[in-house]
Amino acid sequence: MKILHVEDSPEIGQIFADILSSKNYNFDSIMDGRAGLELAIYHEYDLIILDMCMPKYSGVDFLLDLKFRKPSELSKVVIVSALEMGSTQEQELLNLGIRAVLRKPISVQGLISQIEQTIRI
Repeated sequence: MKILHVEDSPEIGQIFADILSSKNYNFDSIMDGRAGLELAIYHEYDLIILDMCMPKYSGVDFLLDLKFRKPSELSKVVIVSALEMGSTQEQELLNLGIRAVLRKPISVQGLISQIEQTIRI
């Protein structure tokens, strides 16, 4: 399984890298949303873990550009966010075609469970 993790916080990025490494997943971790979009466009990933709150280029920007440039990849996106989202906002994201919305702080088991669900699909 190949995973792309887009997260602007180095601390959170390192935590996710430690988790993914411990499970021997092949992954790319990047702190810039635009650079992450380019990776998603030009490389093949099984799962894209996306932070919504990033400066200059947000997770929403990423999703809208991904929908325009490579819509087939939207179904691979799992949003991990600390944003306070209502059920309507979450449903709009799901209607866009993303796989799931998870809340920070996320447990290690919650992240691994989401990855394992992806493997089974």
